[in-house]
Amino acid sequence: MTIPLLDARQPVPESLRGAVIALGNFDGFHRGHQAVAGAAIEWARAEGRPAIIATFDPHPVRFFAPDAAPFRLTTLDQRQELFEAAGADAMLVFHFDAQLAGTTAQEFVVDLLVGRLGAAGVVTGTDFTFGKARGGNITVLAELGSTCGLATRAVGPVADSGEVVSSTRIREALQAGDCAAATHLLTRPFAIRGVVQHGDKVGRTIGYPTANLPLGNYLRPRYGIYAVTAVLPGGKVLHGAANLGIRPSFDPPKELLEPHFFDFSGDLYGQEIEVAFHHFLRPEAKFDSLDALTAQMEADCNRARDLLAG
Repeated sequence: MTIPLLDARQPVPESLRGAVIALGNFDGFHRGHQAVAGAAIEWARAEGRPAIIATFDPHPVRFFAPDAAPFRLTTLDQRQELFEAAGADAMLVFHFDAQLAGTTAQEFVVDLLVGRLGAAGVVTGTDFTFGKARGGNITVLAELGSTCGLATRAVGPVADSGEVVSSTRIREALQAGDCAAATHLLTRPFAIRGVVQHGDKVGRTIGYPTANLPLGNYLRPRYGIYAVTAVLPGGKVLHGAANLGIRPSFDPPKELLEPHFFDFSGDLYGQEIEVAFHHFLRPEAKFDSLDALTAQMEADCNRARDLLAG
């Protein structure tokens, strides 16, 4: 079962009106996001109401800075599955466009949250801002809510090792190749989902066939070789080693995620798979010969096998 995906531009179904909504961007759905969502779900359950987790897509940063480097930690599909696993009854998507960007704080609360979406309660983080020119914060939200029957609660930041858990902190960990830190803050490994494309098929000629995945709008973790797992359609899990980067030993350079899976010989072209990053093994390197490259790939695969087995 997949929970319904609701479009905030449309009225919600009658059965989901009167909900408690967890409101935020929730890209990555890390420990801090989970605390906000958990509070909303607990509140909803206590009052017998639907629990909805909201998100914004595209990310407001992408709207205001369209040329910003890719930074997403999750796709909408991944968020929908994560929200369902957390216990939400539906996912609500605010399509961030010029109209939403120009919506005042009062319009957002009175017309959108209460009028169109029928919310009874809203839970946010204490740093949540909303409305045109970020004119709203949790104080404004509470004041406006009190005028139209919308109850509000705010959840403080979650700290770990003396620092606030944030998407920025996770991105920095991934860009440093620190998979363990990212996994700890996310509560699961960072994972890239995509459809396997046809590549130049060099890997299969040297005994290491790979599945080629575009990186899309995902954050680019540190370029290099990783120990990975992958989930195939149907749920089968594979272990492997992956190159993420521009493949400096091949011409022309092309940015890709290229996992090689151990003990697997199936055809994955055109299938959507999800590759999770468990351990950073080494940076990308250029090799003088195919023999040198294949020798290093063998060493990488052996190390990845050992790490994933442990």
